[in-house]
Amino acid sequence: MKPTPNTRLSNRALAFVLAGGRGSRLKELTDNRAKPAVYFGGKTRIVDFALSNALNSGIRKMAIATQYKAHSLIRHCQRGWGFLRAERNEFLDILPASQRMGETKWYMGTADAVTQNIDIIDSYDVDYIVVLAGDHIYKMDYEVMLQQHVDTNADVTIGCLTVPRMEAVAFGVMHVDAKSQITDFLEKPKDPPSIPGDPDHALASMGIYIFDWKFLRAALLADMDEANSSHDFGHDIIPNIVKNGKAMAHRFEDSCVTSGLEKEPYWRDVGTIDAFWQANIDLTQFTPPLDLYDTSWPIWTYAESVPPAKFIHNEDGRRGSAVSSMVSGNCIISGSEISESLLFTGVRTHSYAKLHRVVALPDVTVNRKAILRNCVIDRGVVIPEGLNVGVDADADNANGFRVSENGIVLVTKTMIEAYNAKV
Repeated sequence: MKPTPNTRLSNRALAFVLAGGRGSRLKELTDNRAKPAVYFGGKTRIVDFALSNALNSGIRKMAIATQYKAHSLIRHCQRGWGFLRAERNEFLDILPASQRMGETKWYMGTADAVTQNIDIIDSYDVDYIVVLAGDHIYKMDYEVMLQQHVDTNADVTIGCLTVPRMEAVAFGVMHVDAKSQITDFLEKPKDPPSIPGDPDHALASMGIYIFDWKFLRAALLADMDEANSSHDFGHDIIPNIVKNGKAMAHRFEDSCVTSGLEKEPYWRDVGTIDAFWQANIDLTQFTPPLDLYDTSWPIWTYAESVPPAKFIHNEDGRRGSAVSSMVSGNCIISGSEISESLLFTGVRTHSYAKLHRVVALPDVTVNRKAILRNCVIDRGVVIPEGLNVGVDADADNANGFRVSENGIVLVTKTMIEAYNAKV
């Protein structure tokens, strides 16, 4: 069905967000929550970026497939995205893995997560489906990508990043012709193919796919009957279309949304402790690589009703201050020095404490004289008086904290409980 004149393609599209993964490379940060539910940027969760992109693009029909430890993710979606109104034909449906197609069948792969909900998607009466990963940070107008998909009469259109060629060894890489039709899909190749006319760069998959729903429906049903299939988009569905159909590459720079402050298209996989810490700390820069203050493309989230941040005490050595930092509502900086740090809602820091390049998730308490550097503090952690974190890697390891490859320290409630039991 072709759209009627003057109708945005997004009005006939469903955004299907894959948000079931744990994100094991985030270590203990995902012990109690799925990666898309991890906090980011002071107020939001990672999943808010995909959902906000869809909403801002004009897609008001959304579904989110959940699986691993989904409670906090489901609760966040219910609280933060409950403003969509079904009577206006807009919604965010949550689709947990619920053994709908067999008592032993959870979601077995990314494609299977869609397959198990075919009957539900049929009921939405949409022409297009935009399949999204729920665990990346970026701003993108999917309407632009939808328009390319229709204009090129593609079976699938794949969102692609332009990256330095040898950095593409960590991605699924698209080999394309001069018209951006994908001729081969290579998973983490040792020698990635370059972009035609640009030998120094390659096209890496963003995990964003657009299909005509009727086409994808038939492909999923055929894949379901394949005994050797892993029922995954990247491993099965996409390679089959590249081989037997028409797959087109869509370049992120063509639809990336910027406020004018960003120097280049911004996309991050915050899938490791180092990457998560760096992306949050980057936001404290004078000109951050991602502009969260852009009101023309807001990142929607659960907006808690909390009082403003407060800074108290003004004595030498005991002055509540924050420099080059982001401090969220309901934070009380009591006689502490904060620099190049990002504090989420409800953080409390006490006298003589010093925080430098710290990402403190909601409701963290830092007691007197504690010194924190280059670390991520998980939600609700209470840092004991006088504890040093990020000052001495050997001491951090001895105290049971997680030290990353680049020296970033992760501290969780369980780690602090074990530490307190020893001292």
